[in-house]
Amino acid sequence: MSKVNVNNVELYYQSEGEGSEVIVFSHGYLMNNTMFNKIINTFKNRFRCVSFDHRGHGQSEVTAKGYELDNLVTDAISFIESLDVTAVHFVGMSTGGFVGMRIALRRPDLLKSLVLMDTSAEGETEEAAKKNKLLLRMIKYVGWWTVINPIMSILFHKSFLEDDSRKAEVSKWRNIVKGHNKKGILPFGQGIFERKSVLEELVDLSVPTAVIVGEQDIATPLDCSQRMADIIPNAKLYKIPDSGHSAAVEKPTEVADAMQDFYTSAGIISL
Repeated sequence: MSKVNVNNVELYYQSEGEGSEVIVFSHGYLMNNTMFNKIINTFKNRFRCVSFDHRGHGQSEVTAKGYELDNLVTDAISFIESLDVTAVHFVGMSTGGFVGMRIALRRPDLLKSLVLMDTSAEGETEEAAKKNKLLLRMIKYVGWWTVINPIMSILFHKSFLEDDSRKAEVSKWRNIVKGHNKKGILPFGQGIFERKSVLEELVDLSVPTAVIVGEQDIATPLDCSQRMADIIPNAKLYKIPDSGHSAAVEKPTEVADAMQDFYTSAGIISL
């Protein structure tokens, strides 16, 4: 558990494993690095697994500015460079995927492989933009209590939210979402919701890429993943049944299995 200063922000990160190959995990909006803990347990015997909190999230610094998506990409690039390795395997969920695909376009030399998880290469639809702006206004002027239930329904599928055996996990994530500082979350949300499409640019990706998506994802639906997989050269698409936007939390075993298959098929690991 450490912190590092990069690109004028202090980022918190965790590192497990001692492998020569490094996987960097990048979480989604309103989440934090712990969303990958169960997946990291699968890979830490073969890889050094590093998961970090984006600015304004988790234990990273809440800055006064710098939440534009392009700057979040610079944060991640600077963070990777701070690890003092030639290149990494990058795993990005939702916002982490926005970041990962843009690193691959801007600095492909930093990546050995890319996993895009429950994310989209496109901009927000007009309808989604309106809903997102309303959610941000409600958080700002009224508070979390008015929006926490609809936000949880966006982040997680009902099979997770209504599972009696996982009540503690659901409660944990409700508290994580509500616990974020509005001074960081509001401009961060505005920054990512104003992103431009890079879908057509993905035809130029040269890094081995997997696209993983929960079949019930309503934030970045299956069609978004299919379009990415169709345009990225030799991309592999994995669909996770009975899972929503946070497949890494909801179905960690299935997601880890998909990653293992991808890494094996790409020659990154051997059976």
